[in-house]
Amino acid sequence: MSTSKSSHGLESNCVSPNRLLDRRTFLHGAVAGAAMLAVPRWAYAEERNLNPVWQQIEKRHDESVQRLQQWIRQPSIAAENKGVNEGCELTMQFLRDAGFGEVTKIPTDGQPGIFATLDAGAPRTLGLYFMYDVKQVDPSEWSSPPWDAALVEKPGLGKVIVGRGAVNQKGPEAAFLAALHAVRGAGSKLPVNLVLVAEGEEEIGSPHFPQIVRRPEVLAALQRCSGIFMPSAEQDLDGKVTMTLGAKGVVELELVSSGERWGRGPRKDVHSSNKARLDSPAWHLVEALATLVSSDGNDPAIEGFADKARPLSSSEKTMIADAARRLDEQVAKKQLGVEHWVHDVSWQQALELLMSRPTVNIEGLVGGYTGPGGKTILPHRAVAKIDMRLVPDMKAQEALAALKAHLAKRGFGDIEVNMTGGYDPNSTSADTALIRAQTAVYRRGGIDAIVLPRSAGSWPGYVFTGEPLHLAAGHFGLGHGSGAHAPDEYYVIESKNPQVQGIDGAVRSFVEYLYEMAAAK
Repeated sequence: MSTSKSSHGLESNCVSPNRLLDRRTFLHGAVAGAAMLAVPRWAYAEERNLNPVWQQIEKRHDESVQRLQQWIRQPSIAAENKGVNEGCELTMQFLRDAGFGEVTKIPTDGQPGIFATLDAGAPRTLGLYFMYDVKQVDPSEWSSPPWDAALVEKPGLGKVIVGRGAVNQKGPEAAFLAALHAVRGAGSKLPVNLVLVAEGEEEIGSPHFPQIVRRPEVLAALQRCSGIFMPSAEQDLDGKVTMTLGAKGVVELELVSSGERWGRGPRKDVHSSNKARLDSPAWHLVEALATLVSSDGNDPAIEGFADKARPLSSSEKTMIADAARRLDEQVAKKQLGVEHWVHDVSWQQALELLMSRPTVNIEGLVGGYTGPGGKTILPHRAVAKIDMRLVPDMKAQEALAALKAHLAKRGFGDIEVNMTGGYDPNSTSADTALIRAQTAVYRRGGIDAIVLPRSAGSWPGYVFTGEPLHLAAGHFGLGHGSGAHAPDEYYVIESKNPQVQGIDGAVRSFVEYLYEMAAAK
C-alpha cells in the first residue's frame, strides 16, 4: 500500500481492514494504559441496557464512515450555486435512511431547505438544526483533494477524513445519524421524538432560513420541542470542551464604489495616467472604509452601530475569568498564528473582547487588475466585502441602517451597500434542560466543560431563541476536527490521542445525549 507524506503532516492512506485501534475498547469504558484510548465512562449504560447500541456502533463503523465520505464527495456550495440541489436530495435520503418518517424539501427564494420529523412515540421532542452547504475551496491549497474524502494518517492524532465539510458540519451530523442507525439496529426506539430543520445557505449568512422555520407546519412542530441543538465536534486537542450559551449575530455585505454611481471618475477602466485629472472610485472606497473604524482599525466608528450592545454581566465576566484560567493562551496564539492581542491586552481581556465587542471587518478588497505584473489602469469600480459581528441586544437590520446612514452623512451615500446575508445574535440560559443535559453527559464522560457566554462566530440560532419560539438552543458533541473554511479541513475517525474521541465516541455521545434529554427535568 503506497503512502505519500504531505507538507501538511498528513499521510494519504487507503481504507484498511486492519484498524489503527482496537475499537472494542470503546465498548467498556475507560481502559488503563497509555496505549488505550481514554473513553468516557457512560455510567447509565447498564441500567439503560445500552450495550446492544454500543455493539451496533462498532458493527456499523465502516458504514458510518462511508456515509460521511459519500456526503463530503457531493459538493454543495451556495456561494457558487454548485451542487446544492444534489446536496439537498442526498441529505434528505440520509434522513430517510436514519428513520425520519416525514422528510420534505422546503422551497425558499434561494436554496431549498428541509423539514423532517421522527415520531418515536416518546413524551418529549428534541429539535435539530442541520446545514448541508459548505464553503468554497481552492483545490491547489489542499494536500488531499477537497472532494475525495480521503482517510489519512495525521501524526499524533490518528486516522482522519479530509475534505470540505468534514467538520463543518457533515462529520458531526453524520455521527448523529449514525447514532440513530445504532439505536434502531439494536431493536430499540429513540427516547425522544425529533424535529429537524436544515438549510443550504448557512455559509452565505442564512438569508432565507426564516422562510423555512416560519412556515406554519414547521413552527407548530418546533413549538413541541424542549430545545434545539446542532451536532458539533466540541473537543480541542487536549480533550477539553468549551460550551457556549449563544453566538454573535452577523451582517455580511458588499460595499461597491463605481464611477457610474458616484458621478465622478471613469465609467470604464482607463489608462492610469488619467489619474492626474480624474477621481478614483477605488480611493473613494478606501476613504469610506477608513471612516468605519478607529484610526488603528480596531474599534467600530459607525455612529449608532453599537448603541444597544449589552455589556458583559458580572456572571459572564466570572465565566470568562474561569475560562482564562483553564484555557492555554499560548496554544490559542499558536493556532491563530499571532504573537499579540489587540492593544496588547491580557489573555482574560482578549477573551472578554472576543465575547463582548461588536466588530467591523474587511473580508476582501478587490478593484482593478490583480494578476501577475502590473497593468496601468485607473479602475472604474472597487468592491469591499465586509462582515459586522453583533452582540446582544443589537439587531442586524439596525446595524445595516446605521452603516447606510453613516456613509450618507460623511459624503459616501453613492456607495452601494448590498447585504448578502446575516441575522441577530442569540442567547440561551445555562439553567435550561438542553444545556443541563449537555453538561451532565460531559461530566459523566469525565469532562468538566468550560462555559462561555457566547461564541464569537455566528449561526442562525436567533430564529429559534427569538420570537415566536423562545427555544433553548446550542451545540453538542464529542469528537474533534479542524480547518473549517480552510485547506485540509478534517474530522477524526480513529483517534490515537487519548484525550480525543473518534467518530464512534462521537456517536456514543449523541446516544447518551438523547437519553439524557428524555430524562431531563
